[in-house]
Amino acid sequence: MKRVLLAAAVTLAALPAVAQDIAVREIGSFHVGGDVATVSGLEPRDITFSPGSPPFRYDPNGDFQAGQMYVQYVRLANPRARYPLLLMHGGGLTGVTWETTPDGRPGWQMAFLRAGHDVFVSDAVERGRAGWARFPEILKGEPIFRTMGEGWHLFRVGPADGWARDAGGRRAYDGTRFPVAAWDQFTKQSVPRWVTTDPMIQAAYDAYVQRVCPCVIVVHSQGGNFAFRAALNAPDKVKAIVAVEPSGAPNPANDDAAKVKDIPHLIVWGDFMDRNALWQRIKPSIDRWAGAIREKAGVAEELSLPARGITGNSHMLMMDDNSDQIAGLIQEWIAAKGLMR
Repeated sequence: MKRVLLAAAVTLAALPAVAQDIAVREIGSFHVGGDVATVSGLEPRDITFSPGSPPFRYDPNGDFQAGQMYVQYVRLANPRARYPLLLMHGGGLTGVTWETTPDGRPGWQMAFLRAGHDVFVSDAVERGRAGWARFPEILKGEPIFRTMGEGWHLFRVGPADGWARDAGGRRAYDGTRFPVAAWDQFTKQSVPRWVTTDPMIQAAYDAYVQRVCPCVIVVHSQGGNFAFRAALNAPDKVKAIVAVEPSGAPNPANDDAAKVKDIPHLIVWGDFMDRNALWQRIKPSIDRWAGAIREKAGVAEELSLPARGITGNSHMLMMDDNSDQIAGLIQEWIAAKGLMR
């Protein structure tokens, strides 16, 4: 199926050439989604909270809030975008993805604030400030923890055999744009994830969309499928989706792409896809969903950075050393869709 490439001539509204001050109206946060879960049948025990304090009889049974997500927002005094921008992270990560880069540069949260958007950054269910719940009683199964070396190849920074605990022994791909000296700093962002919680996560994202939107969504990796499905569940609320290397998408055999034909989609891909077998298996499912949207007369464009002559980008595009350039291309696309004032 033929893919539609983002035209190279789009030049409507890149990011400000010089960092500029922003006038902020409000900074705040909230939790959304979730429900009360009850745990019973566990054995109470004595615990000590602090050295020297008396024992406390801890009863793990009772009612708990579970399945909520956390959202932080920054609203501008005079936003130039028509709708707020929601930044959604990927698997084993949190909203920190969009904040300061591991090597200390301003991240996409600041880039899109300076471009004139109210920006919302979320931590999905089970991640970061969303909080955990008991497992396996509430969150079924056990958490999965990503090793420091797993992402080296999975995120296409270097070959699998290029990972070494000693930074001096690591081998990255030639021309990589990821700041490899900051890899250890990046891995400090990793948090546990579950493989059993997708329905809970989707429910929270749907509640989030209902509370905040109409909106534009920029989503990364595992979050892609949640954003695509949130649009299917509320097509009147989502005005555009920018999916940065999504790792999953709805199946046109089961989901009607006609529901989202009026929502423009942009799918962004980095480099070194041919070096990773997993990404070669993932991408056809994304192409299939984008093709289904186009077959229903919708807009689903692809921004392949290598096809634009921009090489070396990893899976973590928002952290690569040319992250501002990529954010600028996304901003141009958003403006071209009439989503700025």
